[in-house]
Amino acid sequence: MTLPVTAPTVPELDLSFGLPPALDGRNGTNRARGGHLQIAADTDLEAVRLWLAEYVGSLHTLRSYRKETVRLLLWATQALGKPLSSLTREDFLLYEQFLAAPTGDWADPARPRRGGARRLFDGPLSEQSRHQALGIVSGLLSYLVSAGYLAGNPLALRRRTGAAARRTRRVERYLDHVLWDHVLASVEQWPRVTARDQQHYERSRWLIRLLYHTGLRVSESANAKMADFYQRRGKWWLHVIGKGGTEGEVPVSAALMADLARYRVFHGLAPTPLGNEAAAAVMSVAGDPHKHLTPAAVYLLVKEVFRRAADALATSDPAGAATLRRASTHWLRHSAASHQADAGTDLRFIQKNMRHASIQTTGIYLHAEDDRRHTETVREHVDIVRPGS
Repeated sequence: MTLPVTAPTVPELDLSFGLPPALDGRNGTNRARGGHLQIAADTDLEAVRLWLAEYVGSLHTLRSYRKETVRLLLWATQALGKPLSSLTREDFLLYEQFLAAPTGDWADPARPRRGGARRLFDGPLSEQSRHQALGIVSGLLSYLVSAGYLAGNPLALRRRTGAAARRTRRVERYLDHVLWDHVLASVEQWPRVTARDQQHYERSRWLIRLLYHTGLRVSESANAKMADFYQRRGKWWLHVIGKGGTEGEVPVSAALMADLARYRVFHGLAPTPLGNEAAAAVMSVAGDPHKHLTPAAVYLLVKEVFRRAADALATSDPAGAATLRRASTHWLRHSAASHQADAGTDLRFIQKNMRHASIQTTGIYLHAEDDRRHTETVREHVDIVRPGS
């Protein structure tokens, strides 16, 4: 007896609207015919729910993907009168234009937030937001092609333009070595008069080092456990569950292990983590080892670190202070990759450490190469064009 496979019961998987039979996708012109279907889906909504179910381990990602999927489904069925499984490349050209300038009805604040007549937009999407939206949709279509549900992905034909084509530009949202050293020194000046002060200091001190040395994303650090630190062949590693449940492992330095030991001892734990520990890698505000920080709490803690560091730098280095006020958790991930590249770490290793799908993404952190090029170019110019010549 074969039991039907359905998506888990998760609120974010409830798309909260139905489609008329003519637009449910059963007879979509892009449906794959004659192959072996890998998912138990007859309609577009059933197929989309199963795709979304792949992301139940990351609610932030799930909600973002659900939002883009709902936008596309409602636009396709209401504006074009087509199911998702009948959309062509030409339709997606229209959709991209629509994202750049949604009509009044779609962004009408009088419309409800839920249901088939819901308001989907607060206004036009920026170029970066459009690129992100179409990237998410392309991921959905590729999944449905691999599942044998669709015959092809119309967005696979999309030409890289604008933000996508400029991705080789060096990332600028990172801290240089001087600013990073200042941040570390600034934390050491925090007050530690009360037990609460001491606890806040130790947690913040450990958190920024964890994010910097491992390059973790904010959600990854919030969900990390002490048991995720493990030894192999005498070397320490950190097991990471990243975007979409993708697993990876990051090398852990002796310096970070010493910082971890300090944090653990402060909370009454043994210096070295055990393989079966359920304790959070970064504990809750009350110091409960069994309660994880939320991603929002991690974000706010790091913003506080940067704000205090900026305040200490406001008089002596206003530009550096302004940079720190803009900085956030993801800047530590960028700083980790940039500083590894500056140190000459093999680009392939940085790619694995950051868990980038493409090495081209990793290449945007090669600032040292740009610095050397600038120095050599300027020096040559000075040698040729001498004062008074």
